[in-house]
Amino acid sequence: MARRKSSIHGREGIAGWVFTAPMIIVLGLFLFVPVLMAFWVSLTNWAGNGNPFGGGETAKFVGASNYTDLFLKDGLTRSTFMQSIGNTFYYVLLVVPLQTLTSLFLALVVNNKLLRGKSFFRTAFYFPSVTSSIAISTVFLFLFSNSGAVNGFLKLFGITGPQWFADSRGLLHLILGLFGADNPSWAQGQIFGRTLWDWLAGPSVAMCVIIILAIWTTTGTFMLMFLAALQDLPVEVDEAAALDGVSAWQKFRLVTVPMLRPAIFLVVTLGLIGTWQVFDQIYVMGKGAPDNTTLTPAFLSYSQSFTSLKYGSGAAMAFVVFLIIVLLTWFQRRIMREDKKPGWWRRRSTLVGAASSGAAAAATPADSTSAAGAHR
Repeated sequence: MARRKSSIHGREGIAGWVFTAPMIIVLGLFLFVPVLMAFWVSLTNWAGNGNPFGGGETAKFVGASNYTDLFLKDGLTRSTFMQSIGNTFYYVLLVVPLQTLTSLFLALVVNNKLLRGKSFFRTAFYFPSVTSSIAISTVFLFLFSNSGAVNGFLKLFGITGPQWFADSRGLLHLILGLFGADNPSWAQGQIFGRTLWDWLAGPSVAMCVIIILAIWTTTGTFMLMFLAALQDLPVEVDEAAALDGVSAWQKFRLVTVPMLRPAIFLVVTLGLIGTWQVFDQIYVMGKGAPDNTTLTPAFLSYSQSFTSLKYGSGAAMAFVVFLIIVLLTWFQRRIMREDKKPGWWRRRSTLVGAASSGAAAAATPADSTSAAGAHR
């Protein structure tokens, strides 16, 4: 019997490999092999001439120098790359939390049982996500132009709007300038070729437009993810919490949010990946202008490779961004691990347990009466 069972499992294993082999071959040829080829290019000085795998002067092996130059060698390459990292840091810092909170709020709105016209609102909120990013970026160029609708609206209130796509000043610099802090001496230290004052610039006025665009175009997709998670929550927990007299805010904070942990992890992870790889909006809305304050590593990698013909350096930038995404995802996973039970999670478990016990106690007399009636 054991031999026969083993043979059945063996045939199932072979069948499984046969069915998955086409996809494995496709992924290997069009994903893993190109990644390995790009990694090899990042170790050479290939300038786009000749065969990058043939060696020689056209594709000389330089080891890790393309990577070390990005962090240690003084020059325009390191300065520009570090500026793109700083720009993207503020971009991620603002976009990921805001799009997560906004999408969760919209999901709660459209999931409300009292809301009428749910289909309309779901479609309206999701529509920007399926619209071409190039088209939306072009529309934003007109909206935020010097004589655009945004500045025209601000003028109604006596506010002179900024030159959105020509203003390279950072928001933190503007705020600190209100308190008289303008490039102080304590901020002159160098970090990777840039002063601390440059690192503390914050997102530029032009980058703020791209941040608004990113939040507006991505919340619809993440709203659907949260909506699916909300509709999958067990109704019994909500009913038990209501019987226990829990307020709506307590139920949301201590019950709903902890149960949405997998959805939150998915949304934040996809947000991190998408924000670090932003390219098309940057390409359409200025190619890093003004003064490289909207430059991102993804666009800089493209420009370094296909414009400056420094494919090795461009590939190295791409792999640095890949490593940053992996480390951030790992760090986020460590924070949101299920085995880490912070205080609010323990309070949620206690609250749900108490609510469930209250619901069971409330249901016991009714069940006993029904059983007694049936016995009679």
